Amino acid sequence: KLIPLEAARANAYKGDWAHYVPPVPMALGRREFRNVDLGELAKFIDWAPFFQTWELSGPFPAILDDPVVGAAARELYENANELLDEIVAGELLQARGVYGFWPAVAEGDDVVLESGLRFAMLRQQSDHADSRPNRSLADFVAPAETGLADHLGAFAVTAGIGADELADRFAAEHDDYRSIMVKALADRLAEAFAEYQHELARREWYETGAKLSNEDLVSESYRGIRPAFGYPACPDHSEKRRLFDLLGAESAGLGLTESFAMTPAASVSGLYFGHPAARYFSVGRLGRDQVEDYAARKGDELREVERWLSPNLAYDPR
Repeated sequence: KLIPLEAARANAYKGDWAHYVPPVPMALGRREFRNVDLGELAKFIDWAPFFQTWELSGPFPAILDDPVVGAAARELYENANELLDEIVAGELLQARGVYGFWPAVAEGDDVVLESGLRFAMLRQQSDHADSRPNRSLADFVAPAETGLADHLGAFAVTAGIGADELADRFAAEHDDYRSIMVKALADRLAEAFAEYQHELARREWYETGAKLSNEDLVSESYRGIRPAFGYPACPDHSEKRRLFDLLGAESAGLGLTESFAMTPAASVSGLYFGHPAARYFSVGRLGRDQVEDYAARKGDELREVERWLSPNLAYDPR
């Protein structure tokens, strides 16, 4: 059951802005990374999704001793690390990225940068029938009327430069196993790069104290989130165009297809929210009232917006 958009907005998460002091990043604007050390990124790899690529499920490293799939998992892990060592030693892939911070405020369900660039956000419309708020990512940025000087971060990274060529080389040698392995490792390195860069961003923005262990990073035991466009909290892939324009991501070797898929394939992008209450959530189903409002805020045709949000629509747009 959905509630009207205005009722959802009335039940928004309401931060204690009167007692909140937004942290200020050490530097504003964008910065770019080229030829990042793959060996350093490898330390941040979350291996569990790698095994899922090969249809082996279980927490890492416990999966290596699993009574059913342990032997296969250990062999796969050894082969992956052997190829990873070759990639690192031979610099067979390149990792590049860009990130930055910008002054920002929330205006309704939009996050608005000082430059005037707007990221239109969506809001949960489900009737929770309890005390939970109807969240929007805009709730985690100080509203303009508070007068607070808040900020938004953004990033785009890739570890896939050279991956297609290396995979094609193995395929030409009839080594399909390593061809698939290259792409799987490139994906893991890209996610590791996102984790590595998020740690840098938090340190430059608000995080202090000892660095977290890899286990803590994997379990996201830190303040702040980095939602990606196309995922549950902000499911509209087309907003990547605004993100890439803000970051100048093409200069770092990243691109977007007509369907807003990132190139190279082993790439990750998104926004940084630093508010202590920021958390991941799913927007879920959307009513026609919100989709029409969202299209107007984006300045896009309703039909086009409905196309990108079709998995979330709670109505038949025809």
